[in-house]
Amino acid sequence: MKRKNTKHSKFKNTGVLFELLVRQITSDTLNSVKKSPAIKILERYFSSNTNIRKEIQMFHTLQNQKFNSNEKANRFIDAVIREYAKIDRSGLRSEKYNLIKEIKKHYNLGSFFKTKISNYKMNASIAKTLDSSYSNPADKIRSRYTVIEGITSKHSNNKKPKSEVLKEFTTADKDLRLLSYKILLEKFNSKYGELGSPQKRLLKEYINNVSNTEKLKEYTDGEVLKISKSLSRLSSKVKDKIVKIKLEEVKSQLLNIHGEKKVKDLHLVSLLRSYDLIKELRNVSK
Repeated sequence: MKRKNTKHSKFKNTGVLFELLVRQITSDTLNSVKKSPAIKILERYFSSNTNIRKEIQMFHTLQNQKFNSNEKANRFIDAVIREYAKIDRSGLRSEKYNLIKEIKKHYNLGSFFKTKISNYKMNASIAKTLDSSYSNPADKIRSRYTVIEGITSKHSNNKKPKSEVLKEFTTADKDLRLLSYKILLEKFNSKYGELGSPQKRLLKEYINNVSNTEKLKEYTDGEVLKISKSLSRLSSKVKDKIVKIKLEEVKSQLLNIHGEKKVKDLHLVSLLRSYDLIKELRNVSK
């Protein structure tokens, strides 16, 4: 009798669940939810004494460790697989069942899992690579190569290790923090000061419409036009010729964003900076 292939499920993927919960905390924060249920869920299921915690550490290890050759990467993956095999699988399944049950209690699962995360492919590949019961040979090999590519990729060498949720909030540079849901929590804890109303609205749209690209694009296009008009008005009050030239360059860059088909992280950085620029120009004009 032919053995039935085990299918990968994002509902049971610990890496995906972790990322979605952190994103949900941000969404709750931006929507003025004082006590986000997602925070308690993370604290309960990803604490140091759970099997889920042990599994997410394996995910993060494979995502962040770097080697300069495929041979070393393969040996490293094998070592992680051996450690992963030590996790209590029965206890892990039970914890995941209760985790999903807890998420369902506070959030609509359809909306919760609809949110797209940038590293979904890597999380799926890691799950297939670690899971000995995943029985699709071709897909398992493809997944392993995806993990190897991530481990040996040169452009990722400067990334900080992702070991603990709160620890991540202190690593990235300011521009990345403005775009990352990780830094939003610290923003609201006033470590970096308060965001202006336009910036809050932009980030709220970014979080709430991360899977609705058309709506997000419509919003950012409208903001680009508003900012451009504001810069034009304020530019007339600037006497310095060099500053005027710089302002024209900023407006030109913003119009380029308007012409793009998809909203990128870099576009959001430009918009966030432009809000600050308008604020400064208004202060100077006063």
